[in-house]
Amino acid sequence: MSATLKTLRAGMRTTLQDLGRPGLQAIGLPVSGALDVMSLRLANALVGNAPGTGALEIRFFGPRLQVQADSVRVALAGTDGFLKVEGEGFGPVPAGQSVTLPRGTIFGVEALRDSATAYLAVAGGFDVAHPFGSCATYLPAALGGFDGHPLTEGAELPLCRSSAPDGPDLGTPQPVISGTGDVLRVVLGPQEDYFTKAGIETFLSTRYTVTPQSDRMGMRLDGAAVEHGPAGFNIPSDGVVTGAIQVPGHGLPIVLLADRQTTGGYPKIATVISADLPQLARALPGTALRFRPVTPAEAEELRRSAERKLQSVIDDLRPAGAAGFLQKLYSENLISGVVGGEGPLPSTLVE
Repeated sequence: MSATLKTLRAGMRTTLQDLGRPGLQAIGLPVSGALDVMSLRLANALVGNAPGTGALEIRFFGPRLQVQADSVRVALAGTDGFLKVEGEGFGPVPAGQSVTLPRGTIFGVEALRDSATAYLAVAGGFDVAHPFGSCATYLPAALGGFDGHPLTEGAELPLCRSSAPDGPDLGTPQPVISGTGDVLRVVLGPQEDYFTKAGIETFLSTRYTVTPQSDRMGMRLDGAAVEHGPAGFNIPSDGVVTGAIQVPGHGLPIVLLADRQTTGGYPKIATVISADLPQLARALPGTALRFRPVTPAEAEELRRSAERKLQSVIDDLRPAGAAGFLQKLYSENLISGVVGGEGPLPSTLVE
């Protein structure tokens, strides 16, 4: 009998994502992959996977799944929320900690209240095809993932392992990488000369709001319009990167994300630095954002710093029963399972 996770509830456009398909933009295929690469890598580390193993990307509201394998080990990252596990002896499992679940267990992720994006990794990953070297779901082309589509109710997600690996569940006593801030650092250009000095000042001084008209392709912002210069708002189409900020004729910025097109014909006033892309991925509709310019050299050092921080978190993973986890749970007011009737603390935390 094959090992699967049965989808009892699909969530909101839950997709399978990994690190994407670099090197194929010349044929019109975007990199795609995880919106928040840091959280994907952390979720995989918690279950013992390679960093780029495909995991479920959860947007706003997660799936409810049933284990149809001897056992599975799963972990949630990218939020300060919890994995809801149904069954005697289990309770809410905090993000940043793996948990091993036996056959028949039902578990899931409810509404994300602190983040727009989170990741659910499974030890061993999912047994799916890797077109063009990646299992990342690229929805516009129905490519990758589970037949190129988001999860659907009733779908059975094939697993690479029929049982969880040996060894303890892991967790991090450090703060989990999550949450959002209100400042995104950017490198100006490459077409800042298409905007007036006043337009650039507006861009850098305005608090923009993330609109509901945002998706994996791009994040639309509302706020003060950015003034274009005499050359207007059309350019010969050229290559775009994740984080590039286009400004069409209406003057409102659009930040391009993982499923962006490979070229574009609107001038790009700036690009969000790679270290801040995870923060961008977690921004919920209604979040207020501001932009602060940095130099390319500063952007590179900030990325190095983010990598060091993530590696420090991964290096500090330890068995989930280790000191520090109860303190983390107590800080969330989860004493004796007092979370709206969610049940007792996970047994792995009270050994």
